Amino acid sequence: MKELLEIHILQNFVPSNLNRDDTGSPKDCMFGGSRRARISSQALKRAMRKYVRDNQLLPDGHLAERSRRFNQTIAANLVTRGRDAETAAKVVEAALGGMGLKLDEGKTEYLIFLGSSELTRITDLIDENWDGLSTVAVDKKAKKKDLAAAVPDELKKALNSAIRDRGEGGDAVDLALFGRMLADKPGKNQDAACQVAHAISTHRVEKEFDYYTAVDDLLDPSEDSGAGMLGTVEYNSACFYRYLAIDLNQLKANLAGDDELLSKGLDAFLRAAVLAIPTGKQNSFAAHNPPSFIALRHRKNGPPINLANAFEEPVWLGGKSKAKSLSAGSAEKLASHWESLDGFYGNGGSAAYWSADKDTSFGKGESVSSLDELLGKVSAWTQGA
Repeated sequence: MKELLEIHILQNFVPSNLNRDDTGSPKDCMFGGSRRARISSQALKRAMRKYVRDNQLLPDGHLAERSRRFNQTIAANLVTRGRDAETAAKVVEAALGGMGLKLDEGKTEYLIFLGSSELTRITDLIDENWDGLSTVAVDKKAKKKDLAAAVPDELKKALNSAIRDRGEGGDAVDLALFGRMLADKPGKNQDAACQVAHAISTHRVEKEFDYYTAVDDLLDPSEDSGAGMLGTVEYNSACFYRYLAIDLNQLKANLAGDDELLSKGLDAFLRAAVLAIPTGKQNSFAAHNPPSFIALRHRKNGPPINLANAFEEPVWLGGKSKAKSLSAGSAEKLASHWESLDGFYGNGGSAAYWSADKDTSFGKGESVSSLDELLGKVSAWTQGA
C-alpha cells in the first residue's frame, strides 16, 4: 500500500535573487504561457540539508555529505589517528582506486553522496589495512594505474561493502530522502523517497535591475569624485508555490525500518522545508520571508498531485479580484483547485493547514495555529508508516 505525505507551500519574497543562472540572473521559466520566477529543486534541497545540519536538528551521524573531496577528509582522519600525512594521501588514493573511484586532480571524478557511517567504515578499513596499503602506495616503481590493481581483492570487496547496497537501508536521513546515484556503481544507488518540485511564482514576473555604486572610503574628493565601483544586479519579487511529495514506504525502507529515526527525520526535514531559504544574494537583499501558507496531506493508495495548475492562469489582483494581497489571492486559487480535484478524484486523505490570512480555508483540512502543531499532525498520521 503506497503511503504519501505531500507538502504545499506559498511563500512571498521581497526583492531578491535567491537562485541565479550562469549569467547571474534570477532563474525563471515559462508556465501557462507567461514568464514566472523560479527556484530550482536543487537549491531548495541544498537549503534544507544545510538548515538541518546548521541547526542541529539531527546528529551528524544521521546525515550525509556530497563531495568530490572525500579522499582529503579520509586522509585527514587518518592523520588524526597518527598516520603520516603524505603517505595517507597516497594510501587513500590507492584504496579508492580499488573501489573504482578514480581521482582527478586530487579529487574524485564526480560528486559522491556518502552517509557519515559509510565514511567512517571506509576510514576504519583503510586504517586496519594500513601496512599492506602503504606498501603498495609508496612503491615508487608502481604507476598510478597499477595502484588500484595492487589492492587485494578481499579488501576491495570489504571497501565496496562499506557503501550500502541499493535497498539495504541506512542511517543517513537526507540520503534516504533525496537518493544517490553513483555512475560507476549502480548497485550502490539509492532510490529517493522525496520528490521536490521547482518552485514557481503564482503570477507573471518581470526582471528588474539595481544599479549600484560603492564609495571608496579613502577617496580624496579633490582628486576624484567618482564612485569606487559600480554595476548592476538583477532581481525580482514573487510569491512562490512550492511542492514536495514523500513516499513514506520508500523512506522507511531506506532507513532500514527504523521507525524512531523516520519520525525524527521527518520532523527535522519538514521543519527545514518550511523554514530553509536559499542563500543567493542574501547579503544584498535580506529576503528572510517565511511562508504565509502551509498545507500537509497524508494519503494512502493515491498518486501524488502537484497543484501548480491552480496558477496556470496567473494570479492577478486587478479587475474584479477581491483578494487582499497576492499571497491571499494565491491561497484562494490553490484551495479552489484542491477542492475541484478532490471532488472528482476522491481519496483526499487527512490534511492540516495554516494560513496567515484567517479568511482562507482549505477544503476539509484541519486548521492549526503553530508549526509544532502542524508537525504533530504528521507524527500522528505516520505512526507505523
